Amino acid sequence: MNEIWANEAVKSAVLISSKPGSFIAGADIDMIEACKTSQEVTQLSQEGQKMLEKIEQSPKPVVAAISGSCLGGGLEVAIACHYRIATKDKKTILGTPEVLLGLLPGAGGTQRLPKMVGLPAAFDMMLTGRNIRADRAKKMGLVDQLVDPLGPGVKAPEARTIEYLEEVAVGFARGLANRTVSAKRSKGLIQKITDYAMALPFVRRQVYKTVESKVQKQTKGLYPAPLKIIEVVKTGLDQGRDAGYLTESQSFGQLAVTNESKALIGLYHGQVRCKKNKFGTPQREVKTLAVLGAGLMGAGIAQVSVDKGLKTILKDTAQQGLDRGQQQVFKGLNSKVKKKSLTSFERDSILSNLTGQLDYKGFEKADMVIEAVFEDINIKHKVLKEVEAVIPAHCIFASNTSALPISQIAAVSKRPEKVIGMHYFSPVDKMQLLEIITTDKTSQDTAASAVAVGLKQGKVVIVVKDGPGFYTTRCLGPMLAEVVRVLQEGTDPKKIDAISTAFGFPVGAATLIDEVGVDVAAHVAEDLGKAFGERFGGGNIELFKLMVEKGFLGRKAGKGFYVYQEGVKNRSVNSGMDEILARFKVPAKPEVSTDEDIQMRFVTRFVNEAAMCLQEGILSNPVEGDIGAVFGLGFPPCLGGPFRYADSYGAKQLVDKLRKYEAVYGSQFTPCQLLLDYANSPSKKFHQ
Repeated sequence: MNEIWANEAVKSAVLISSKPGSFIAGADIDMIEACKTSQEVTQLSQEGQKMLEKIEQSPKPVVAAISGSCLGGGLEVAIACHYRIATKDKKTILGTPEVLLGLLPGAGGTQRLPKMVGLPAAFDMMLTGRNIRADRAKKMGLVDQLVDPLGPGVKAPEARTIEYLEEVAVGFARGLANRTVSAKRSKGLIQKITDYAMALPFVRRQVYKTVESKVQKQTKGLYPAPLKIIEVVKTGLDQGRDAGYLTESQSFGQLAVTNESKALIGLYHGQVRCKKNKFGTPQREVKTLAVLGAGLMGAGIAQVSVDKGLKTILKDTAQQGLDRGQQQVFKGLNSKVKKKSLTSFERDSILSNLTGQLDYKGFEKADMVIEAVFEDINIKHKVLKEVEAVIPAHCIFASNTSALPISQIAAVSKRPEKVIGMHYFSPVDKMQLLEIITTDKTSQDTAASAVAVGLKQGKVVIVVKDGPGFYTTRCLGPMLAEVVRVLQEGTDPKKIDAISTAFGFPVGAATLIDEVGVDVAAHVAEDLGKAFGERFGGGNIELFKLMVEKGFLGRKAGKGFYVYQEGVKNRSVNSGMDEILARFKVPAKPEVSTDEDIQMRFVTRFVNEAAMCLQEGILSNPVEGDIGAVFGLGFPPCLGGPFRYADSYGAKQLVDKLRKYEAVYGSQFTPCQLLLDYANSPSKKFHQ
């Protein structure tokens, strides 16, 4: 830039990126992490602010030509320029994702954005971190001009589009310099009225109030960044730009050193790591996938496969089940059409890759079969034998079981090296995690293929060793046993939900059991109880069995702990549960029954079991443990996962809590050896 300003011959400039699919994807997170104190981070922010201010004040017009990701610091660069042109392409997205890392836009973004798109839209962008597509950005006034992408020609379409974008941008930059083009935007009537209203202090106060209460409700006050964003924007609008920029840089520094930001950045790094295939490239790419069972899980797996271009066969044993499954896939894709992220033509061409059938026709072409049939070892054995009779030699057999050990399923296989576990989470199209389970016999190449398919489906993938409940179900087990005990002690489901969401769980613990299905919970609890004995005790599992007898299966049956009705948001507690809870009632222990104690009883059992999985080698590292717990089980993201939480809360403090509860309840709270080792040497951390 200094060269541009010094050179007399240059009248204006265009900022464009030569990296395909990216304008600027944001600042380097490692740079922030390398800082030791909040002052150092504030310093970084102030340098960024000064640099962008120079661009904004530039006597020579600067045009941003945007193609691909324009996020975080990248968006801050673009909005400091005098004019923005973007390609109208799916890959072109603009946004401020800082809040998702526990930070705020720290290079003037909190001050420039409200002036550019208005207060409500700026808050929406900064508080959700959502991505905005080019056409929407143009309507909002975030971008001044759109360029349509070009088709193929002498060069690839991407290369031609970039050249065209550059031509248009250069034309505008010349026009701005010789004043034939004006950078002033003509605002519509609505925008003018909104701007006028926002200039009135009492209207602004109303907006702050509404936004603050919404943030408070959604974050339960557990995340400091959203509240800071509101405060910083407020300072700039009410006390002027100098105060605004200063508060922005100071708040940026303060947020960067919070545990919440460290937890969220840790999860970001973990996700990046879990989007790589640690087994390398498989020998053959999976092109045709067959899914057995068209239930919720089977249809969900089919949906996330078919929309990534995999030819998918969906097989069920009954026509009615098959119809329901295919309808689910259609509905899932159709909701994308309604949200305008797909056209109806794209939807139909995706669906043409899906074949629904009742027999094994075409399985001889399958590269992988994923079974999602009922959780019963005999049924699993039956389909495994049937499938092995019809599939080609290279085809992989994967089981989507949530608790049955894969080696037990593979016991009847003629080719156990091709058998692997692929545990998806419900609803499959929304939950990001895929837990892959390898047995001692699973080959490296089979694992590589399974991970490759998971990554193609857009999942965050963790790979664990085989054992009852693997990693995720096994961590959830002790916690849910504790939930049942707390219910028996007389705490009602609404209170349990409130206590668990106040700690940061996105779904209350009682609601979670309804979502998973009480029958599934009973089934898993019984299996894990047999496998692990006393440690998985706590609540009485007969309580679940009685619920199942009475038909209280959870959301899918319309009744569980709560009553579910179509379109009713505030659901009521199921009164039919009263007599069940009365029958299993046990006296509460007042010394361990405060809200905080109940939270800690849930969480310490979860964390202790996670540590046990690492100790036994089920998990290969703490990073995958944290990712699995947050993305598969809804462990509070602000705590970063069980291992990050053990680091920040302190292993010794965790062990003390476990000992306190052990004194009351016995061996279910006995801390595992690994936690004791970490508690005894304070310098030891799971994440160095």
